[in-house]
Amino acid sequence: MFDLQYNFVLLLIWLASMIIIRTIFSKTRTKATHRLPPSPQALPIIGHLHLLCRNPQQALNKLSNRYGPLIYLLFGSQPSVIVSSAEVAKECLKTNENCFLNRPKMTNLDYLTYGSADFTMTPYGPKWKLMKKLCMAELLGGRTMELHLPLRREETKRFLKSMLRKAEKCEKVDVGAELIRLTNNIISMMALKQRCSEDDDEAQEVRKLVKDMCELARGFNISDMIWFCKKLDLQGYGKKLKHARDGYDKMMEKIMKEHEEARKKRKQSGGDDEFVKDFLDILLEIYEDQSSEIRLTRENVKAFIMNMFGAGTDSTAVTIEWALLELINHPNVMAKARREIDSKVGHNRIVEESDTSKLPYLQAIVKETLRLHPTAPMIMRESTEDCTINGYHIPAKTQLFVNVWSIGRDPNHWENPLEFQPERFTGEEGNIRKSDKLDVKGQNFHYLPFGSGRRSCPGASLAMEVVQTILGGMIQCFEWKVWEEGVGRAVVNMEEGPGISSPTAPPLVCVPVSRLSPSVLNGSV
Repeated sequence: MFDLQYNFVLLLIWLASMIIIRTIFSKTRTKATHRLPPSPQALPIIGHLHLLCRNPQQALNKLSNRYGPLIYLLFGSQPSVIVSSAEVAKECLKTNENCFLNRPKMTNLDYLTYGSADFTMTPYGPKWKLMKKLCMAELLGGRTMELHLPLRREETKRFLKSMLRKAEKCEKVDVGAELIRLTNNIISMMALKQRCSEDDDEAQEVRKLVKDMCELARGFNISDMIWFCKKLDLQGYGKKLKHARDGYDKMMEKIMKEHEEARKKRKQSGGDDEFVKDFLDILLEIYEDQSSEIRLTRENVKAFIMNMFGAGTDSTAVTIEWALLELINHPNVMAKARREIDSKVGHNRIVEESDTSKLPYLQAIVKETLRLHPTAPMIMRESTEDCTINGYHIPAKTQLFVNVWSIGRDPNHWENPLEFQPERFTGEEGNIRKSDKLDVKGQNFHYLPFGSGRRSCPGASLAMEVVQTILGGMIQCFEWKVWEEGVGRAVVNMEEGPGISSPTAPPLVCVPVSRLSPSVLNGSV
């Protein structure tokens, strides 16, 4: 017993000594070289990892409230800085943008994207610039989006028709699950010309693989944080990652070969020029073109498609779910949005993408939802060289985390920041304000739902159109009665679930009640 107590005391002394020595050495080194941002006391090995919780953005916001808008943390052995104000975000993402154009390499995501062969993770440089040009001009350009409009319209109407069947039977609906199915179908149709929710085995395989890979990509991998764990697979990710990527690779090779064969037949029959190409067709065309400015490998093609699913499914569904949840919790806002839609669209047809420009209050609801519930609450970059931010030295190879969640709730820039008030995004006449502070592209850094600068989200315009149109249809076509088992109603829970994407917790379960004549929806598809 005495030996155990003695050894325990020695362990405590050793730990205390390590902390003291490290603190003294760190302070001495800092004074002798450069001044780092404020930082809480770190622990040996794990650094500041113990200060995080199930919602990292909230934990980091609390730390910033205590230590300031720029703080220095060690996530294991990985140096990181956290930004939680618009002014400091502007310094990082605009004034010193050239220092923060790369994203930190994450083991899981790097493996799943064939060694960062995708657009999202590719290091900044000539290859990335060409890939962005391809993304903006071909994949997400106006002509392609217009050609794919009928696909998005049909999937949205299928979803609303499905909700009508639920309403006729007074069935409850897991709103989030149905929205994820819908957004998966939209992206799958635009990318591959096949739906994810069909009953055939291949569609089910696509859906499961997308779900598994998204979860693995977002998973916290300790090997990214602690240097001596780099070669270790302590969490057992290795087999899971290999299984998921092998399955995806096999599936994509099959689909790619089918597309290639179909293209050959179209060329032989002379019908290729009139064919509406999906994303995969466009990418394969560039891949096969030896004279193309952008040379793609098969891995680039597969990784590009993976980006489309990863960025365009869960985040879009979560935004719509949060918006509906806020509207249920604020019936006056719901009523105002419904009046706008009824007056501009009417009761004889369903809201379409072409209508959203005439629905400023609906636009404001989506913008306010993204302020309070950003689906990308952290902008993640990595410094490629030493720089000075807010008077502090930031060394090269330091991870940057801009806390979008925190900036969107800053009382210095937003009146009543915790309240859901879409009116803050409209002018006196009820139209969308033109102030760049409220632009979804992050021009003024007070509002960054899609990032800012050269590495901002290229799909922001598409995402806004899809979210606004689906939400508009849900408001127009149905009342949404919140369900609680045994009661049939409940007060809406506004708690955020665990994870970086800020899902709702618990899931939103409702019973839809139809507002329109069934013939409006039944004749839609």
